Amino acid sequence: MKNLLNTKFLMALAIVAAMVLSGCNETGEGSLSTDLVTSPKSASENSDKQAVIKFDKEEHDFGSLLQGEVVSYSFHFTNAGNSPLIISSVTSSCGCTVGEYPHEPIAPGKSGVIKATYDSKGHHGFQSRYLTVLSNTNPAKTVLRIKGKVLTPDQ
Repeated sequence: MKNLLNTKFLMALAIVAAMVLSGCNETGEGSLSTDLVTSPKSASENSDKQAVIKFDKEEHDFGSLLQGEVVSYSFHFTNAGNSPLIISSVTSSCGCTVGEYPHEPIAPGKSGVIKATYDSKGHHGFQSRYLTVLSNTNPAKTVLRIKGKVLTPDQ
C-alpha cells in the first residue's frame, strides 16, 4: 500500500514537472525575444540612436597627499550621442572612494560631472582606485581612475 502511494505521488510529481517545464519553452504573447541580444547587427544598426559618453579625461593623479586627507576630483563628460544618456550607477573599487553622479538623463550635446572623492585615512604609499560608470552606452561600462601617493606624517 505504501509503495503504491509513493509510486502514484512520484508519477503525479513527474506529470506536474513535465507540464511546468514544457511551458518554459513556449514563446507566446508576453515573452521577450532574445533577437536583439544575440544579433551582432543590432548594436550597429541602432548606433545612430544611442547615447555616447565622452570624458575630458578618464584618469586623475592627485600627486602626493598627507594620510587622512580627503580629496575630490570632478570628471567632466559630454553626451556625444543622439539619445539621452542615463547613468544607472557609479561603483568604486574601495569603500574609501565615493562617486557622485547625475541621476537625471543628460540630453544629447549636454554635459555633466562625476565627482570622485577619496579618503586617504589609514592608507599609505601609492594608491590607485577605480570608479565603474554603468550607463546606456556601448560599451555600457566606463572605468575612471584616480591615483596618488599617500604620505604618512613622518615622511
